[in-house]
Amino acid sequence: MKKNILFVILEKFADWEAAYLSSAIRTFRTDQYAVKTVSLEKKAVESIGGFRVIPDYDIHDMPRDYEALILIGGTSWRDDLAQQIRPLAERCYHDGRILAAICDASAFLGTIGLLNNVRHTSNDCENLKQWAKNAYTGEKNYIVEPAVRDERIITANGAASLEFAREVLMALNIASEHEILNWYKFHKYGFYEGNKN
Repeated sequence: MKKNILFVILEKFADWEAAYLSSAIRTFRTDQYAVKTVSLEKKAVESIGGFRVIPDYDIHDMPRDYEALILIGGTSWRDDLAQQIRPLAERCYHDGRILAAICDASAFLGTIGLLNNVRHTSNDCENLKQWAKNAYTGEKNYIVEPAVRDERIITANGAASLEFAREVLMALNIASEHEILNWYKFHKYGFYEGNKN
């Protein structure tokens, strides 16, 4: 049975932030992992780019057994409705599963206190502190990098969809580090190194 990788998408999600990662998962391990989408309801969600996606699951019927929960950024994470994702993120974090978030979704993790004890990044530390207020005490762990992986927690800023994908692929151990880095270099720079013997 395939292991589920769950992508949480909200209205006006940033479609480009999911594209590299989801396609890489299906390229590297189509036989091992299933890419599935989750949203607040099972009705069509429209991306910033205008793609309409009908989620595989809503937050009430999503599988409890999954390998990773991926929160895709967008313009809705600051809305009150996004708070419905909090129990999912907290459960994933406390169960020790892979929890990854990019753009405003990474800042959302800060607003619910999940970044306080892990190395992380986001779009901007000052903005994160203003939004999260007292829930965020992890400034000492903030790293100004496109993407940061601290064991099973991955965060990235909104301009780092490739770096985000690279770090999630590494956390999943989906391929060798060499293969993942070659994939990253090809998509980032338009070339990759051949296999070295």
